[in-house]
Amino acid sequence: MKQLTFTVFVTLLLFSCKTEEKKQEVNAEPYALQQTLYYGGDILTMEGDEPTYAEALVQREGKIIFVGPKTQALEQFGGKAQEVDLEGKTLVPGFFDAHAHFYGFGAQAITANLLASPDGNCNSIADMINELKDWYKINGTDKTQGWIVGMGFDDAVLEDKRFPTKEDLDQVSVDVPIMVVHISGHFCVLNSKGLEVIGMNANTPDPEGGVIRRMEGSKEPNGVLEELAAIPVMIKNISPVEPQLADLYMDEGQKMAASFGYTTAVEGRAMGNHEQLADYAKRGKFYIDVASLIDYAFTPYMNSVWNSKRYKDGYRIAGLKLTLDGSPQGRTAWRTMPYLLPPDGQKKGYAGYPAIPKDEDVQKIVDTAFANNWQLSVHSNADASADQLFRVLNKASAEYGNKDRRTSLIHGQLIRMDQLDSLKKYEVIGSFFPMHTFYWGDWYDEIIGPEKAQQISPIKSALNKGVVVTSHTDAPVALPNLMMILWTTVNRVSRSGKVMGPDERLTTYEALKSITIWGAYQFYEENQKGTLKEGKLADMVILDKNPLKVDPMILKDIKVLETIKEGKTVFKRSR
Repeated sequence: MKQLTFTVFVTLLLFSCKTEEKKQEVNAEPYALQQTLYYGGDILTMEGDEPTYAEALVQREGKIIFVGPKTQALEQFGGKAQEVDLEGKTLVPGFFDAHAHFYGFGAQAITANLLASPDGNCNSIADMINELKDWYKINGTDKTQGWIVGMGFDDAVLEDKRFPTKEDLDQVSVDVPIMVVHISGHFCVLNSKGLEVIGMNANTPDPEGGVIRRMEGSKEPNGVLEELAAIPVMIKNISPVEPQLADLYMDEGQKMAASFGYTTAVEGRAMGNHEQLADYAKRGKFYIDVASLIDYAFTPYMNSVWNSKRYKDGYRIAGLKLTLDGSPQGRTAWRTMPYLLPPDGQKKGYAGYPAIPKDEDVQKIVDTAFANNWQLSVHSNADASADQLFRVLNKASAEYGNKDRRTSLIHGQLIRMDQLDSLKKYEVIGSFFPMHTFYWGDWYDEIIGPEKAQQISPIKSALNKGVVVTSHTDAPVALPNLMMILWTTVNRVSRSGKVMGPDERLTTYEALKSITIWGAYQFYEENQKGTLKEGKLADMVILDKNPLKVDPMILKDIKVLETIKEGKTVFKRSR
């Protein structure tokens, strides 16, 4: 799916009630306008294995200085702090989405919304065509580098049950280039003019790790591009370059993140856009924190001053990103077993494909990360890519050690149950993606079979084995709606109402931990974020309902009323 003007790692005096001297210091009048007392609702601290509540919380200059009884809070801070009566609402730690693509939030906010119901209205290719036409009439192409752009179409739920092609998009325009991005972010489709603009034709070969789909009986591109045939094209042609436009995208993306309760966001695959993110930070424009994972092809960025466990103006490089396969719903994720329903242009026995075919090439990347003590996050959706990861981790761990590296496996949709033991063995954090149970659960029944579909994102099994787990949105794959994370992780209900793996459901408290303290732990930030505790940052969210006290089936309907970053309100819902 945004951060920062409130960078605080400043030396603050921490409250302690051990001495009268400290108590008098906290009560001093100069702090009256800089400290806030919250009470009158459920203050869910997220401390401990069971839910723990406090009657009152006080923050001063961006840090939490008191969590405890209301009577004690009023005695020490009454009349000397701004008082906020929660009026029965719920205060929780700020949300930490463990994997998303923050840089794409702005594009999601600005371009045509091609998502299917309930997040959009594009349930057929005809709907997409109409949506693109309407968007173009209203917006033109000034904000999209001269292209008509839409994001979020999903062939798995379209009534047509197929990808659009250049011929479909030509119905919108044959004169203006058009690009529509698949909901997975791993495919795009161009119209004829778009293919002409990028110089792609029948003589263009498929790149390693990507596929250019062709017209039947021809080598002529049909407009659909997969993986590394698509991603560089998307980045080059529709990413904002002009500074004012780049700022607009980040402004809109940051607003969207804050509206969903983000106090920390992740750019899950930063490339050249790291420079725009860093420049945005230097100009003090972030009011939430953003941590970037640098794509392995851009390793020199890892030597910059931004590579740090501390945020500078709300931004930092958190680690290196390695991508080993593609999208399971798009059927490019690399499996050891064939997909039951191959994608267009593929034969029976097709099992997806690796992003980096040779283990030795992956080994070099992982060894470099380990040798430099760079945290490593690895995109691995299916079991063949996970096998590849564990093969190289075995060698890297033996040579460089594996103490507290917090390597993470991102997504793990089609990971095998026996591979969960390897997550534990190599101390790999499992950042799973249970939102797929709703968006594509029924589709998985068709492409991998009902039995395997019940095992997608086995987050509870991993947790039971002692693996640290998190859950994420991968936005803009879907909206950066963290309440949808809770709903899907707890209920695992598909679009048709089928429960996808009842034994893999987390409790609501566990699901909430996966987007607060466990998310913070994944990025070495558990000492500053993730729970409401004295000494931690005052990163908080006010919800209209307590997730632990409602029917799990209405979790997705809970609203973020206010987002507070380091004591300052960065989003407040209009009543």
